[in-house]
Amino acid sequence: FMVSVTVGNNVTKEVVLVESTATLKSALERKGISTTSGVFQLNGETISNSDLDKSFADFGITDTCFLLNVKKVDNAA
Repeated sequence: FMVSVTVGNNVTKEVVLVESTATLKSALERKGISTTSGVFQLNGETISNSDLDKSFADFGITDTCFLLNVKKVDNAA
């Protein structure tokens, strides 16, 4: 199955098509998103860094999803 993944961070989001057997990490790296910092979310659920080595199929995803790296930024206000 091909999965349409909206991959992004605080600044940008892009759609990438990947095999359902691809790892979450590979989708992030394909779009140049760092996998070394920030909080990762898959469809709004926080996932651990170790989950990045799992495939989309491991999470039961076979069509579309959101994979985001959210960095916490302190406001200067």
